[in-house]
Amino acid sequence: QVQLVESGGGLVQAGGSLTLSCAASGRTFSSYNIGWFRQAPGKEREFVAAISWSGGPTMYANSVKGRFTISRDNAKNTVHLQMNSLKPEDTAVYSCAAVGGFTMTRNSYDYNIWGQGTQVIVSS
Repeated sequence: QVQLVESGGGLVQAGGSLTLSCAASGRTFSSYNIGWFRQAPGKEREFVAAISWSGGPTMYANSVKGRFTISRDNAKNTVHLQMNSLKPEDTAVYSCAAVGGFTMTRNSYDYNIWGQGTQVIVSS
């Protein structure tokens, strides 16, 4: 069973950048598709980005497309989320999640392994 731990959150000014990391334990990490989700106070969890098990195909929410980049290093059991041009509305707890299979998904209910989350605060 893969376990996930996020890091890299913090406080940043609008227009700034942060890189979140999702570190996984377990030898089967490379067989999982990984997604990033976020949840702001009082709002529902929303999809941010996902990357396939191979590291090839990716998908993004329209709200972050062109600003965020998801990548993975299976040799290091790590997925990164590079976030540029951050906006106050990006403020949320960001969580990574894993799902097996060959198809990426934006649906949080499909993911069965979750990290604890890391807080991102973007000040205006």
